Amino acid sequence: MADSSVRAVTTNQTDIYKNLEQVVRKYAATRFLRPVADHTREAFESAKEFVRKFYASENSAQQDPQATPRGDAGAPTGSATLIASASASSPSNAEGSLPASYCVILDSGCGTGESTLHLARKFPGVPVIGIDKSAMRLNKAGNIHQLRHATSPWREERPIGSKNGVQQNQGENSAEPASSALGAPPANAFWVRAELLDFWKLALEEVQAGRWQVLHHAVYYPNPWPKESEATRRFHLHPIFPTLMALSSTTELRTNWEIYAREFAEAARILQSETTGAEPNLNNADATTRGKIKPAISCEPFAPLHPETAFERKYKEARQQLWRVLIKF
Repeated sequence: MADSSVRAVTTNQTDIYKNLEQVVRKYAATRFLRPVADHTREAFESAKEFVRKFYASENSAQQDPQATPRGDAGAPTGSATLIASASASSPSNAEGSLPASYCVILDSGCGTGESTLHLARKFPGVPVIGIDKSAMRLNKAGNIHQLRHATSPWREERPIGSKNGVQQNQGENSAEPASSALGAPPANAFWVRAELLDFWKLALEEVQAGRWQVLHHAVYYPNPWPKESEATRRFHLHPIFPTLMALSSTTELRTNWEIYAREFAEAARILQSETTGAEPNLNNADATTRGKIKPAISCEPFAPLHPETAFERKYKEARQQLWRVLIKF
């Protein structure tokens, strides 16, 4: 029986926002100049330190012939591509030294952090940073309830446990997950409290400087701002959108509102066309041209077998149609 207590999106908007193309093209030629808040700078530094220590530890383990490899054997299906990309795109400065560029995965607006756990188990060889501005939500990150949900899909493929039995480094602005009988959160999962827009600006600086490579960017169930009068508060109609799209070659949006999904996909197409002149291949994220990946955008309904967020689980139980946009540039 469907859960009638979970409301579908209520809106006075019947189709894609009428001024979408005008707004996206306007912001494609501008920069979002709002100063970054000090607390987000501090939070970002804690995330950078976690990533650095993760790879330093990985590097030490690789040099130890007695160490058990992590991120290879027993990795869930679907992680091999990202792990291979991480190895190929993060060469060491010298034998045995740390990589010149760190590969990371971002989980933006992670809420209580359950999606971060799923991503960390999918891609165990890469640090996954969950970002949210709510301390109340982040205080639930990595609790017993979440570990149970996030463990089920991978229980047969990969054991749970933190590196050497020690939880990941926690900064002052991060939420400390709780251990449980199921084990500690994955060693590559990290949560940080920060303003998303500011965090993205700082992350893009790392990307443009060649210090980070964001292999996958998850944006799951953002606030849809469903009233038409609030449309320009949506990520894809905001000055931050070019920054968001420049962060990663792969961006995944999930939503329970079809219009939001269609708008996001169309905004990405317009932005790509405006900034590079390339016309993405719509609704085919695997298109190739002469052996190279062609810019592609897919926007499709989907039904998750294993929901990865509390919202996704509620929407599925309420039998709401969910939508996924996958962008590969």
